[in-house]
Amino acid sequence: MLELKPSSNDSWGLTSLFPSYSDLDTILISSNIIANFCCDPAGWVQTLNIHLFLTAMSYFAISYCYIVLLNSKSITCLDISSGGGLGVSCSTDGSMKIWQASNGELRRVLEGHVFDVNCCRFFPSGLVVLSGGMDAQLKIWSAEDASCVVTFKGHKGGMKGDSLKVETGSRSCSGWSRTPDLERSSLLGLPECEREVGTEAKMLLLAREDKKLQCLGLQSRQPVFLFIGSDAFNCCTFLSGFLLLAGTQDGNIYQLDARSPRTPVQVVHRSGAPVLSLLSFRDGFIASQGDGSCFIVQQDLDYVIELTGADCDPVYKVATWEKQIYTCCRDGLVRRYQLSDL
Repeated sequence: MLELKPSSNDSWGLTSLFPSYSDLDTILISSNIIANFCCDPAGWVQTLNIHLFLTAMSYFAISYCYIVLLNSKSITCLDISSGGGLGVSCSTDGSMKIWQASNGELRRVLEGHVFDVNCCRFFPSGLVVLSGGMDAQLKIWSAEDASCVVTFKGHKGGMKGDSLKVETGSRSCSGWSRTPDLERSSLLGLPECEREVGTEAKMLLLAREDKKLQCLGLQSRQPVFLFIGSDAFNCCTFLSGFLLLAGTQDGNIYQLDARSPRTPVQVVHRSGAPVLSLLSFRDGFIASQGDGSCFIVQQDLDYVIELTGADCDPVYKVATWEKQIYTCCRDGLVRRYQLSDL
């Protein structure tokens, strides 16, 4: 291990990789990792890692990472507001917190759930938060004054994982997809109820514990397809109007085409750990797993970008805003990555 201090003679060429190299405190260099640790006045702990992985195909991964301690227990879910200014996270200690996305400063504490809070999501306005927990309650909150506006009851069991979806108009989001008018009638069937708003030409994707991935026409309630995987499905998302992803308990990530779902377009398998989160990102996707791995796969690149720092703790959820990526983990930390080279 070699320890260096920043100097005017940048023989390692680090300035070209890290514009803020001159501001770093200490650089630690070994045969396959460069890391910096320093403190930011705003309270974030900043780390900068480069990992070089040598496999059958070598690839390089660079991540700027800012870490903030928000909860004393596991952070089960997080989301970033549409403008990128605020973040919301929930925890197994029953708490929910709204914080400044730029520096982690705590803004609001949302109290009212009993037991674990497993899912949270901003409304498109960025002023309203939707949450669900093991108390079988669904709550709507004001992000401005932390008041609980509405509580919905009636679920027979707790809500787990990525259970909440907030429709954002014509933009696709996890679990939902708007299909082109040309083929929607053949896939989704005819309308069932004229009083519904916003359900036309949309599909609902369900990741089920019985190894089945089910797709339904949201308006018609009619099945589009049923795909049987290798193990229980934990998460799913749409990449486009017809392309979708689904992750299983045994580490498989299936890419399917809703028009011909019998045979997967591809199956990605990087480890046997459960796939906990999938998110469409640029021309590819971000996946997180139960062994602490979190990575970006892009269709036009021949390498995978690793988001490091979680060690072996499960990474439960990933959220993005522009070039920034946020993850939440069992270790109680929210990590923010800024990948300027993408």
